[in-house]
Amino acid sequence: MESTGTGPRTGGESGGGIRRATGGLFVISALTFAGAATVLSATFDWPDILREPAAVVLPAFADGGPGLVWTWFATAWTYGILAVPILLLPSALGRREDPVLRAATYIGATSVVLSLIGFLRWVFVVPQLAEAYVSGDAAARTAVDAAWTAQHQFGGALLGEHLGQLLVIGWTIALSTVILRSRILPRWLGAAGLVTSVLYLLNQGDILATAVPGFPVWDLAGLIGSSTWGLWVAALGAVLLLKRTTPPAPIQQ
Repeated sequence: MESTGTGPRTGGESGGGIRRATGGLFVISALTFAGAATVLSATFDWPDILREPAAVVLPAFADGGPGLVWTWFATAWTYGILAVPILLLPSALGRREDPVLRAATYIGATSVVLSLIGFLRWVFVVPQLAEAYVSGDAAARTAVDAAWTAQHQFGGALLGEHLGQLLVIGWTIALSTVILRSRILPRWLGAAGLVTSVLYLLNQGDILATAVPGFPVWDLAGLIGSSTWGLWVAALGAVLLLKRTTPPAPIQQ
């Protein structure tokens, strides 16, 4: 009997759909976040302005108006998209039982949540502080300055930058190691992920210097590290989109 072509999809076809969706979401997140971050850099001098005092940041934020708030909102959620492909990746690679990749997935998803907290405080916390600062008297500005510093160090430096970046670097290293050991994806992608992780890790000097004055800082680490990591994420997505469906590679214990 001839096949009618209406039978159920095979596991390979289903797996290919998950893989393509995962790859597409990695690419979309990387490109849209890069676009939003570029606008933010052009309109608000981000990320350099993060190290300026309240007397510089808050008036500049108030001058930006609602448009700047929406730019921060877009920056936050274009990065937030990243949580979805991170969670889908073990299924896309056919390695849901891989303990290393499973642990890395939780780490990566947590890193995105922490970074979202850092970004979204510019939407839900900073506007009120900026308004109080520019409209208040000297005493009010002193109080707002203290509040700004507390939330900036906790929500920004600690959660968003320090923990958020460290955990996403951990996810990148673990995934790159899995790639190199299993060859489930091209080895160059795994090697590039390790190099990118080292570059991104150097940005921790700038973050730690906010709490430990005099800590060694490489000024270009943030730009180079975040840019190369974003390119690596886009490359990961592109590789997944172009990859042919193959049987899952054996999990190495």
